[in-house]
Amino acid sequence: MSQLKRTPLYDLHLELGGKMVPFAGYDMPVQYPLGIKKEHEWTRASCGLFDVSHMGQILLHGPRPAEALETLVCADIVSLPQGMQRYAIFTAQNGGILDDLMVANPGGHLYLVVNAACKDQDIALLEMGLDDEHRIEVLDRGLLALQGPKAADVMQRHCPAACELTFMQQGEFDINGVTVWISRSGYTGEDGFEISIPAEETEALARRLLAEEEVEAIGLGARDSLRLEAGLCLYGNDIHAETTPIEAGLIWAVGKARRHGGERPGGFPGADVILHQIDSKEYQRKRIGLLGEGRAPVREGAELYSEAGQHIGVVTSGGFGPNVGKPVAMGYVDVEHAVLDTTIYAEVRGKRLPMTISKMPFVAPGYHRG
Repeated sequence: MSQLKRTPLYDLHLELGGKMVPFAGYDMPVQYPLGIKKEHEWTRASCGLFDVSHMGQILLHGPRPAEALETLVCADIVSLPQGMQRYAIFTAQNGGILDDLMVANPGGHLYLVVNAACKDQDIALLEMGLDDEHRIEVLDRGLLALQGPKAADVMQRHCPAACELTFMQQGEFDINGVTVWISRSGYTGEDGFEISIPAEETEALARRLLAEEEVEAIGLGARDSLRLEAGLCLYGNDIHAETTPIEAGLIWAVGKARRHGGERPGGFPGADVILHQIDSKEYQRKRIGLLGEGRAPVREGAELYSEAGQHIGVVTSGGFGPNVGKPVAMGYVDVEHAVLDTTIYAEVRGKRLPMTISKMPFVAPGYHRG
């Protein structure tokens, strides 16, 4: 087995009592002594600090970088204003999802944040897919996520200027003499900030933020339950190379300019499949949200059945939603069964548990839209 990589906060995680596990090739904290449920609840009520330095941070240089990136993603990047970021999807020729990512326009180049598990694949995709005029720069930086309803109160003490940002805005700021890139975004459904910082400065900033009474360190376990309550997809579970953005309920991630009738229709891998699904509404399955009864969580891989006992799909992410107070899950069912408020059944250890097809997110979003 190859050596696990470490983020700049590895020693701090150990000092804080983090329970370390392998994740996407990194040694990462799944939880701290507070425990997953309390870390989740703390983030929803106050403010959590997450180490997401394992994610890939990449700069894309060259003339008209937005047009170049649009040959690989289905988002509208050309219209992305300076100082904004946007969710994007690398698509495959079959219309499947190779990865999802965030794309920011700092001006003159693009800044991409990609999933840790797909980082090497995404770098190879960019290197092969872009022409000789464009080059990528893979960064070795820390990345911190400060998330929760009190995130802005904490940020106000460290970088008041960043509190002027609204959801999905980003910019360059100074914290304690260190130049950082901050976006108002996250993966929890709450207000918050993501802070890209030179690797060697990461620990000092993390310690300063953790010294605030509102802030607790939060591990990967609570990060997963938070994003699940927020109805956000996890790459490799809820979206992958065999699911299209349309099946995944991510039609909004296909820019209007990239669709038939738009200014730049198609031009990305799998465009014929994806645009056909948009226009014809012909596809076989659909991602749904599920609310359970009782306390027993329904996990990834549980098979789904209709009232009549017909096999109709599978759970792709599931667990107990601490703030919802009941089991929450998402999965895919045959499109004719994807009807809100319908009861279907998840098979767990030989028993079929009733679940209701529900709207996502399961909790009200706390994003600061200004």
